Amino acid sequence: MELGFLILTALGLMLFEIITSLDNAVINADVLRTMSKRARKWFLFWGIIIAVFLIRGILPFVIIWAANPGLGPVEAFTASFSSDPIVAESMELSKPILLVGGGVFLLFLFFHWLFIEPKHYGLIGEKKIHSDYGIWFYAVISVLLAAIVWFAINKNPFMAFGAVVGSTAFFITHGFKENAAEHEKRMIGGEGMTDMSKILYLEVIDATFSIDGVIGAFAFTLSVPLILIGNGIGALVVRELTIHNIERVKKYKYLKNGAMYSVFFLGVIMIVDSFGVHVPQFISPVVTFIVIAYFFMKSKKELVAENKK
Repeated sequence: MELGFLILTALGLMLFEIITSLDNAVINADVLRTMSKRARKWFLFWGIIIAVFLIRGILPFVIIWAANPGLGPVEAFTASFSSDPIVAESMELSKPILLVGGGVFLLFLFFHWLFIEPKHYGLIGEKKIHSDYGIWFYAVISVLLAAIVWFAINKNPFMAFGAVVGSTAFFITHGFKENAAEHEKRMIGGEGMTDMSKILYLEVIDATFSIDGVIGAFAFTLSVPLILIGNGIGALVVRELTIHNIERVKKYKYLKNGAMYSVFFLGVIMIVDSFGVHVPQFISPVVTFIVIAYFFMKSKKELVAENKK
């Protein structure tokens, strides 16, 4: 790989990790305010070790292993750094399965946000879809999954299974996030929860939110070392925002829109790539930069206008 492409990909991964983790950072910041100084320090130190190096470090290898069960856990780990042609061939054969599963996960994530989740309306049509057609979410994703599975079966039955696994992963992580939202008020209110209970719960939330960034990372590259670098730096930046700048970041109200539209485009890229349509690798980071930049500038413009009032 050329150095310029490596840097572009790493920066794209970093930005995507940051922008998709903002909700997690907000939850962490709100709960940390209710904890003792000692507990906050403990979480911010060990949380980095667990969330950045353990979860985001291990999860890419787990995904590679799941897509290549014949390699075994040790072989899946070494395959990520190996130049063995046999290993490379196995990885290439598993690529469509991994991509279609990740693509389904990301598209489900986007459509859930578009149809159901509360949001600041950043584009024409978002308000109408959310207020009038929210009930159509399950119909849309069901038809989408059925169509992907139908075409995948004809190409590779394991791709069809990968698509189903992607949808399953979405509903599992979605359940954890819904539970986190319900318990956030309880943690902030401190209703019978010790600092240790809050720390453990925040670690579970961190692990759940990290899945979005790691799965989306495979739309940028299948190079696990590059994913570790980009996602790791992004996660460290999110920790810094959690401590010092989260209130300022929250003022840029369309950043979540940018994150979700990035998720949509990356999901589409993964799906079409899994079916053999060649997508140049620079497209993912470039699209991410453009989408995030647009919604950042839109947020900034509105913030300036509000401050002038």
